[in-house]
Amino acid sequence: MTIALTQSDFRSHLKKYLDQVNDDDETVYIARSNNRSVAIISQEKMDWYERALRAKEGSLEYAVARDQLIKRHVLPDDEIVESDDHYWDQFKS
Repeated sequence: MTIALTQSDFRSHLKKYLDQVNDDDETVYIARSNNRSVAIISQEKMDWYERALRAKEGSLEYAVARDQLIKRHVLPDDEIVESDDHYWDQFKS
């Protein structure tokens, strides 16, 4: 879930929103003047974003980072694939 609020509301309830970012893994969007909005995410979530971006796609590091971002509802979960004969036939040469 994400939280969208004004700058003054964020300032008035700073501790509450920062706790939600850290404890509930929320993303807080703050609307500012002149369409200059900001987003606040936890350091842990930011670390997983950076790991996924640095890692080579298909590597174990990328898979772990991607899995953590799925767990945090940043990325959609993978579809479940039926492992019937049709699925396995695609790998035959």
